[in-house]
Amino acid sequence: MKHAFDAIVIGAGQAGPSLAGRFVAAGMTVAIVERKLFGGTCVNTGCMPTKALVASAYAAHLARRARDFGVTIDAPVGIDMPAVKARKDKVSSDARHGVEKWLRQMKGCTVFEGHARFVSATELRVGDDTLGAPRVFINVGGRAAVPPLPGVEDVAFLTNTSILELDRVPRHLVVIGGSYIGLEFAQMYRRFGAEVTIVEKGPRLVAREDADVSRAIREILEGEGIAVRLDAECIRLRPDGEAIAVGVDCQSGEPEVSGSHVLLAVGRRPNTDDLGLEHAGVETDAHGYIRVDDELRTSTPGIWALGDCNGRGAFTHTAYNDFEIVAANLLDKDRRRVSDRIPAYALYIDPPLGRVGLTEAQARASGRRIEVGQRPMTRVGRAVEKGETAGFMKVVVDADTRAILGAAILGVGGDEAIHGILDTMAAGATGDALRRTMHIHPTVSELIPTVLGELKP
Repeated sequence: MKHAFDAIVIGAGQAGPSLAGRFVAAGMTVAIVERKLFGGTCVNTGCMPTKALVASAYAAHLARRARDFGVTIDAPVGIDMPAVKARKDKVSSDARHGVEKWLRQMKGCTVFEGHARFVSATELRVGDDTLGAPRVFINVGGRAAVPPLPGVEDVAFLTNTSILELDRVPRHLVVIGGSYIGLEFAQMYRRFGAEVTIVEKGPRLVAREDADVSRAIREILEGEGIAVRLDAECIRLRPDGEAIAVGVDCQSGEPEVSGSHVLLAVGRRPNTDDLGLEHAGVETDAHGYIRVDDELRTSTPGIWALGDCNGRGAFTHTAYNDFEIVAANLLDKDRRRVSDRIPAYALYIDPPLGRVGLTEAQARASGRRIEVGQRPMTRVGRAVEKGETAGFMKVVVDADTRAILGAAILGVGGDEAIHGILDTMAAGATGDALRRTMHIHPTVSELIPTVLGELKP
């Protein structure tokens, strides 16, 4: 059966439903196609379920530290993993069902469940239906990358999706990949009671961060009993009885680690390889990401790409901002561009890392004269009062223009406190203006002006 619409949205992730809502409000007819789970990565396999697990792990960690706060717990702290999983599942399912209900009740929006494939630049097939529209918006997200490691086909490995289905604590979880996803799961399962080893091919964890940030993150994780193996040049897998042996070939330590479970956390890939993009003339890069311009238009007029599949961001907030950019340009006559946004993200280990703008290394490499202010969390009153003093704050400023170039807050509340710096940068205000701003005591944010007052070349 053929159907005609004003717009088609492929994927009900972070950007798609909101875009459909804007179009419907503007009097347009919209088809939205979802082949699996409404809500996309964030709701089903990303932010919401993982942060629900992080919250459970934090509760267990804090309970074990009860005596540090003068609180006594008579029985040993236990982990009811089925209950932990059930809580996580409810958080995701409530959000997923909310998105689906919203879309199905949206007047002017028709929901199709199935796999969409391009027939031409203006037509798609979904099962027995053919959908046509002059505008198509691709919001298909991504999935875990599985590298061709020697032996990977011989073992039962986990990804960030399949590990969410565990209802018991692994005896020994080996995490391959020392970046954001891997580190969150590593600390989480250590707090649930598993032995945990992180295997990273590079010389340090989270290589895109400054070396001092990477070093502090490693100290936090090792302080909780997590083993970290770096410089793993030749990672390989093999069955070892009921366990899995992971060859690491590190510069130091045993050449092999044996774990009950192995998590592959080595990156993501876009869900663009089975959309029939070639029939629409939509170009992708060597990694499968859809090429887009500064307003998220693809190589084919009338087709846009939003979210993880366009390679212009890998976060829920960048996907939502993609929606805002497209809606502003098409509906509001307000030119917005991807290049306008300031990079910002967080790493949700405990304590979290909040990041905005350039790293210190990037700022130095740009050729600017810079000044840097830094303060350990041991000198932040709020952190001391809460008994959570790991990490530090760092702000990088242009010595000539006084503009804030970037910042990192690794410490309690860092994911929230970083927004004061982000907002200052977005408003075009200088570091001097933020330094003169009165903040509330006692907070983590109140030390940001102090750090700006201690800038050094």
